[in-house]
Amino acid sequence: AGGPSDRRSCRARIVCVRACGYTMLLCNEVETSFIFRCLGKLFNGLAEISMAFERTLSIIKPDAVAKNLIGVIDTRLENTGLRIVGAKMLHLAKQQAEGFYAVHKERPFFNDLVKFMTSGAILVQVLEGEDAIAKNRDVMGATDPSQAAPGTIRAEFAENVERNAVHGSDAPETAKTEIAFFFSEGEIYPRTR
Repeated sequence: AGGPSDRRSCRARIVCVRACGYTMLLCNEVETSFIFRCLGKLFNGLAEISMAFERTLSIIKPDAVAKNLIGVIDTRLENTGLRIVGAKMLHLAKQQAEGFYAVHKERPFFNDLVKFMTSGAILVQVLEGEDAIAKNRDVMGATDPSQAAPGTIRAEFAENVERNAVHGSDAPETAKTEIAFFFSEGEIYPRTR
């Protein structure tokens, strides 16, 4: 074992693999097979990660609009890498607010929520970016401002659970439904620069 013929055999099987900026020399078929399986998983994982590019709905609620916080809130959102690709200033009619919040219809706070959301202008926006839903929710903070992390929008600007400055979609399916409630596809403009 270990004679000249074994060395020639090994040299004949050396494979050079370049991936992710690294060069690997593999000396046998087992190592080669293992590395290619690992690289396959890595690239599949990268493909899944790149799929995390999302859109989400953001609403700046009447309390925050009345306090002239639109610019401050949008700056915080954009500083996380989110891009605003659709925006409308609206004053919701009662029927619109009831329709948007229909999932809460049986909850005791429903009528107060509708009354609040129709009390003044709101800014509805479509945000786009990597992990947009999670980023938006992180920047907003917990629904209850007393539980929101310091530095979040709700910790700094919300008055209470009801008047909590902002709304954001909580899941991809919800985001699609909420965006479609306020925007047609022709009103959303992907940013190319």
